[in-house]
Amino acid sequence: MDGVFCPNPGGAFYAMAKLPIDDADVFCQWLLESFSHNGQTVMLAPATGFYSTAGLGKQEVRLAYVLNVESINKAMDCLEVALQQYPGIKN
Repeated sequence: MDGVFCPNPGGAFYAMAKLPIDDADVFCQWLLESFSHNGQTVMLAPATGFYSTAGLGKQEVRLAYVLNVESINKAMDCLEVALQQYPGIKN
């Protein structure tokens, strides 16, 4: 996806991804309250809560690993469409 950066976590059960968004807290809430793709959405954790320094993680989300490849693909398709529609995209 354009503007997305997600390093290989190397053994963890989650990954932090940097998205081209203005505010991960707002984006995650928007996903749950205002967005759907094919009747579904995706739930992400804003990364701001995982940092002790104010302002860090503002454009990052935490993604949990899902063992079902079909579920991962559906979630990534949903996230890609969400990023195309989200009004707070940063260029």
